[in-house]
Amino acid sequence: MFAVIKTGGKQYRVAANDELTVERTGGEIGDIIEFAEVLMVGVGADATIGAPFVQGALVTAEVVEHGRARKVIAFKKRRRQNSKRTRGHRQHQTVIRIAEILTEGKKPSKKAAAKSEAKSAPAAQTLFTAPKGAGDDLTVIKGIGPKAAEQLNEQGVTTFAQIAAFTDADIAKIDEAMPFSAAQIEDWREQAKALAENN
Repeated sequence: MFAVIKTGGKQYRVAANDELTVERTGGEIGDIIEFAEVLMVGVGADATIGAPFVQGALVTAEVVEHGRARKVIAFKKRRRQNSKRTRGHRQHQTVIRIAEILTEGKKPSKKAAAKSEAKSAPAAQTLFTAPKGAGDDLTVIKGIGPKAAEQLNEQGVTTFAQIAAFTDADIAKIDEAMPFSAAQIEDWREQAKALAENN
């Protein structure tokens, strides 16, 4: 038996014990989650097609792993002096293993984990410790806009001196965890050194 489920705006053809990577879902590793948006279910040519979903059909899956996809770099350059922009993005993903495909309103053998924000939300942990006192206006650095400055502040980066003191390991850590490329951060470090000296 197979089913076609919808999650994260995408459709997946699944069967029991299949492992697949989908958009980030709630639940901790080992939890059972349910997919009620089943577009098709059945065996071969006898499959039932929903309109849009099959009534009484349910697919359950076990959360195997949470992670992130490879970084995608978007580079934009225009015919203007120094007019270029680089942005990175890493999509959050979840690896799941299909447990059961149920029809006719049958109940799953394992109960799904309760949807709790406190449980599903990862613990907040910043990359750096912000120094005491007022921070600097990071938007002075070319390439850091208001949104990027806000993201850096949330990760404990608030001063020019911090950015100027970034090591290569720090840059690699930011490149891994945030939507900025290593080349961007290295450029910010050089600008921050001059700004920190003038402060």
